[in-house]
Amino acid sequence: MRLIAPVVLLALALVAVVALDRPRPRADFVVANSVDAFTLDPQRMSYQHDIRFARALYEMLVEVADDGSLVPAAASNWEQSADGLTWTFHLRPESRWSNGDPVRASDFVYAWRRLLLPESAADYTGFLFSVDGAEAFFEWRANALAAYARGERAPAEASPSVSSSSAAAAVGSSSAAPPVASPGTREAAEALWRETLERFDRTVGISAPDDHTLVVRLARPVHFWLDLCAFPALGPVHPPTVERYTSLDPATGRLVQKPGWTKAGELVSNGPYQLVEWRYKRNLRIERNPHFRDQSMAISDSIDSIPIESPTTAVLSYESGAADWLPDLLVDYRAEMVESGRKDVHAIPAFGTDFFSFNCRPALSGGRPNPFADARVRRAFALAVDRQLLVDRVTRLHEPVSNVLVPRGSIPGYESPAGLPFDPSRAREELAAAGWSDRNGDGFVEDSDGRPFPTVDLLFSSTSPRYRDLSLALRDLWRTHLGVNVETRGKDSKLYKEDLKVGNFMVARGGWYGDYHDPTTWLELSRTGDGNNDRGYSNPRFDALLSQAANERDPAKRFTILTEAERMLCDEEVPILPLCTFLTLYLYDPERVSGLSHHPGLDQYLGRVRVRQ
Repeated sequence: MRLIAPVVLLALALVAVVALDRPRPRADFVVANSVDAFTLDPQRMSYQHDIRFARALYEMLVEVADDGSLVPAAASNWEQSADGLTWTFHLRPESRWSNGDPVRASDFVYAWRRLLLPESAADYTGFLFSVDGAEAFFEWRANALAAYARGERAPAEASPSVSSSSAAAAVGSSSAAPPVASPGTREAAEALWRETLERFDRTVGISAPDDHTLVVRLARPVHFWLDLCAFPALGPVHPPTVERYTSLDPATGRLVQKPGWTKAGELVSNGPYQLVEWRYKRNLRIERNPHFRDQSMAISDSIDSIPIESPTTAVLSYESGAADWLPDLLVDYRAEMVESGRKDVHAIPAFGTDFFSFNCRPALSGGRPNPFADARVRRAFALAVDRQLLVDRVTRLHEPVSNVLVPRGSIPGYESPAGLPFDPSRAREELAAAGWSDRNGDGFVEDSDGRPFPTVDLLFSSTSPRYRDLSLALRDLWRTHLGVNVETRGKDSKLYKEDLKVGNFMVARGGWYGDYHDPTTWLELSRTGDGNNDRGYSNPRFDALLSQAANERDPAKRFTILTEAERMLCDEEVPILPLCTFLTLYLYDPERVSGLSHHPGLDQYLGRVRVRQ
């Protein structure tokens, strides 16, 4: 009889586990993504599938209409000063967070300050560098943390390379900087943090004079400032929720921001939806936010994202009715699906470029010399690529080939540079100029000491047959035209991203969709220190061209400067190997699903989608 109670308790426990894990009813709208979300922290995201859900969970100041225009969102209206430097946004007083709290202008200030903290390691920190004093603040905080680690006081002066009225103010107040307490103590970390907050409020042109007014003072006019305000990286967060997972590390002085606040049951959002479930590699569900100011902006009551790594399985899930939309049709036979004329296959020319990246760091991981640190080697590899062959026989989608980064003709008034052609003879000349030629007649190149060119490590994400096939094709082209050995290395998306960030590759697959309608959304990828500069490329002349363009107020002259910057990047330095303009393939039944945008920017707002059940 004594065994009965434990057995009964065990049975009840199992029933409880099964009940808790019981799947919810099918969502009104189901999206099948090739990978799970990486993060729901708007300041830390950069991947398109994360950004897509961010637009449902968070409401930015403005949003993108179906025709690509910018319309009011969290801000009902705004004004710009005559000199183009000061923007005043008026927030809607009726806006609420998903827990019922009012949305305040200070919530945006808090989020933008997070974006500017070096320890946030955000990819889009540079979006705010056009704000007066923002870049100087970022550099001061980075230097202050470095000084803290050395047991020194925080530096008082902003970097002399930064030119702004706020930087001057920071220098002028240097004598007021408080001494640092004993290094490595909580008191020291708290003192540095108090100084950081005071410096931000005093020197950075972002302020909230009242709950419904956000004022931004730019260091220079930015032609696409409103475009940036529509991007999730500049979305707000709920400070009390984030603060519960935020602490100071006494050893480093850094603000430690744990991701627990983005979990289901914790995340507080101000968009038309709220997060109700996120089971890693199983599903992510959002449902209507009952406190959102306009319930008509959430057509579906519930939306599910299910990660399906196998492209074939993803198509089967769609055809069985388990999924309503595949944002990326990736199956090997997708070219046949396009050619068949199926009404549910939608080919959309995108504001995006498919490319591969060269690791430009002087040394590879492990300290080995990196042959791709030499621009002549990078030019040789680019000249040996037959792009037309790739789109005709590998992807078989016949995308527009591209040897430049900014999609040609996509930005009115902007003139693209020539780019490098397919020229195997010149490719071998460039490689020889870099010291690599076939000296023993075996078909492979060696250096002057007879050592073969290092086997090229070509990294790609294994979830996509496209990148596997392109990687294999590049391997064969480079073996044939350059005489080098190439080994392809496929990893799942998470591990691929980790290797990319730390530079554990020689060549790696890439790709970029423009975040806003300006050439700089592409060119900033190669600026020194940019969060999306996975190649480790750095060139002061290129950085200077970007800075010159940023300070040029004449739009035509500005575009001329940016054309020269792209020419330098694509014709001379080649940290990135462009292949073609993306052709995005959606799979959905237009008789059942409506509201998905076909604009090249691919800015999708899931609340606009209607599904006929």
